[in-house]
Amino acid sequence: MKFFRRRCLYTLLAVTLGAVTAQADVALPKILSDNMVLQRELPVPIWGTAAPGEEIAVRFAGQEKKTKAGADGRWTVSLDALKASATPQELTIAGTNTVTLKNILVGEVWLCSGQSNMEYSINRPSSSAPAAVPVDPQLAQEIATETYPAIRLFRVEKQTRTPDLVTNGWTECSGDALSAFSALGFFFGRNLQHELNVPVGLIESSWGGSRIEPWTFPNSYAGLPAFNDANGQTLAQIDGVRPGQYINSMIRPLVPFAVRGVIWYQGESNIIATNDGIRYADKMQALVEGWRAAWNRTDLPFYSVQIAPYAYTKRPDPLKHSAEEEPMLWEAQWLSTQLPNTGLVPTIDLNADFSNIHPGQKRVVGKRLADLALAEAYGKTGLVYDGPTFAKMEIADGKATLRFTNTGGGLAARDGQPLSEFEIAGADGNFVAAQATLADNTVVVSSAQIAVPVAVRFGWRETAQPNLINKEGLPAYPFRTNGPDWHPATRAASTPAAPVPTPIPATP
Repeated sequence: MKFFRRRCLYTLLAVTLGAVTAQADVALPKILSDNMVLQRELPVPIWGTAAPGEEIAVRFAGQEKKTKAGADGRWTVSLDALKASATPQELTIAGTNTVTLKNILVGEVWLCSGQSNMEYSINRPSSSAPAAVPVDPQLAQEIATETYPAIRLFRVEKQTRTPDLVTNGWTECSGDALSAFSALGFFFGRNLQHELNVPVGLIESSWGGSRIEPWTFPNSYAGLPAFNDANGQTLAQIDGVRPGQYINSMIRPLVPFAVRGVIWYQGESNIIATNDGIRYADKMQALVEGWRAAWNRTDLPFYSVQIAPYAYTKRPDPLKHSAEEEPMLWEAQWLSTQLPNTGLVPTIDLNADFSNIHPGQKRVVGKRLADLALAEAYGKTGLVYDGPTFAKMEIADGKATLRFTNTGGGLAARDGQPLSEFEIAGADGNFVAAQATLADNTVVVSSAQIAVPVAVRFGWRETAQPNLINKEGLPAYPFRTNGPDWHPATRAASTPAAPVPTPIPATP
């Protein structure tokens, strides 16, 4: 019995000492690994855990930063802003043990998130899109033979149970790592790397079929009236789901890794599940402001992709859809760009197969996103990076004259045919097909059926493919001049339970 007790004591002591030793080791979150790209020109946080009170020294690119682990074992240092460098370097974190991260570059880092159109990989369909876009043979050959040493990839696996990321870490951009990565993210990053001539790091955290609510910090809904009950309390569930399901396992572990900005491709599931319509603008506000608060960056660039035309009305969903549900979400996406440092790229011209929710031209969308970022985040001049956007309507002599911004070299018809997808209405709110012509960089709209026009709408159906573009080839955004609440019957029929949305402020 004494031997047994002594043996148990020794075992307990060994386990205890082992736990102390393990706790004393410097440990890093998975986002900090070999092959990563650190963000240039911004402070760069480096963080981890160690024994409480343990002294930590972080060394990189001639800098040394020291700190002590807190009572909870956590520690953080911040490297001063770094200059871009394509020369691989080592980063060391020294405590009672030393961790050395190798092959580190400095450049531009972007987070890529959303649902399946972001998840859709270069060489295979996403898990939620088994019959999606076929592989581009030219691209398949290209990625089989090309490497991109100045581009690094970090892919977060889908999961909700562990407090840290499930990932293979940072990898160089080639082979299997590239094949499994977001096609849109890759094309965006490749364009940036080519234009900026600095290393680019891309972090993909996406989930096919996901709604916006699981990606949103729950407390971000507080203070937005659209998500309050009759007593002014924030709703525990947003349209039937508890928000933030993916935050702790797929977003929070990335914070505070320094990134330049975010690209976002999502929205289809918020039509499928809830017919969000204009309410999606409020949800985008909660998403953007929550992520900016997490990174402590009120100016964090946040660029979105317009969802592509698709026949939602033909889906066998429990919730029935009208042909106007998608245009209303397009409108909400555009409204969300009234938040500062946000933007939207059009895709209404990129899907000819309305039975396919996953349009294949990710190369084009990536180029458009990159041009948006180059102009807005990096200040590159001379780029036309946006499609014609409705600005003003003037009515005279039975005709509506429409003025646009983002006209580039001028307005045009993509196919040389008469302008399509314009409708006009009088005071009764009933829209009819209209004739539309170009005149002095405006569009003049009329119909023999409408003597006194009151409103015009454009591309206002889910499978619209209008031909109005600027001469740089970017398509005009769908719009309605009457605004989301002008025809209450339409609004009530499509979103019966949606509270009146909060206007998006012009400043934070």
